[in-house]
Amino acid sequence: MTAPTSLTTALAQLRRLEKLLADAGAENPAGDAREILGAVMGCQPNLLRSKYETILSSEQLDKAVSMARRRASGEPIQYVLGLWSFMGRDYKVGQGVLIPRDDTEVLVGEALRMIRSVPRPRIVDLCSGTGIIAITLAKELDATVYAVEKSDRAFAYLTENIAQNQADVKAIHADLRDCTDGFDDGSLDMIVSNPPYIRSDEIAGLQSEVRYEPRLALDGGESGFDFYEMIIRLWTPKLKESGTIAFELGEGQFDYVAKLLKAAGYTNIIGYPDIQGITRAVTAEYGERLTKNG
Repeated sequence: MTAPTSLTTALAQLRRLEKLLADAGAENPAGDAREILGAVMGCQPNLLRSKYETILSSEQLDKAVSMARRRASGEPIQYVLGLWSFMGRDYKVGQGVLIPRDDTEVLVGEALRMIRSVPRPRIVDLCSGTGIIAITLAKELDATVYAVEKSDRAFAYLTENIAQNQADVKAIHADLRDCTDGFDDGSLDMIVSNPPYIRSDEIAGLQSEVRYEPRLALDGGESGFDFYEMIIRLWTPKLKESGTIAFELGEGQFDYVAKLLKAAGYTNIIGYPDIQGITRAVTAEYGERLTKNG
């Protein structure tokens, strides 16, 4: 599709983008077209209606078509836009970093509930990626928050997002296996993580959009549990006796992760469902918590 070069209204371009995406078989051509045009025009998609008669520049037309073609090729809309919202804050995203998803809201919500009663808690977010967990916790709490990320590309997004959101998060560029020495035993109030949890042999069968995301952030090993086992083994000594651990989970993973936690000395192990009833997060306490909240 060749973009018109003069006197094209926002509404006319919106319809052209919708057709381009629909012809390519996009799942939600109308929604994607609105996201793209909103990004090009610098407004929220839900405000486009008031701007339908705006005449777009040739640069805006070209940019919208280029973005739509990327989306039509199968690239995730989040990467095309370069920005995505999570719990009311915007985060830069792109190839090389995991896309923020609503599933993670379950984990973050429960982590906040568990830790709010602890004065000035010290928290580490492992496999931090874009930093959505660490940044949200830091913005919502009076806390010391560390974010550990191994990938060079993801770490760049992490540091950008910390700066963009003016969050008091200390970013650590390291493999979670190699940086435990930086934390004293018994020094942390919470360990939180959305680790890679997809089985290695399932990666190839994922939806094409998901396969754009970095394998490093998806692959949980042959069983899917490698990172849960590793984090529990290596990082549990860093928790205070009253500390909390919180994980995001893949579908059907609660029972095994709960068994790992129990064997490591955790108590009060609770799973939390998403709106579809799938258990998406688990929290557990290391020893007895001094103060309960909630």
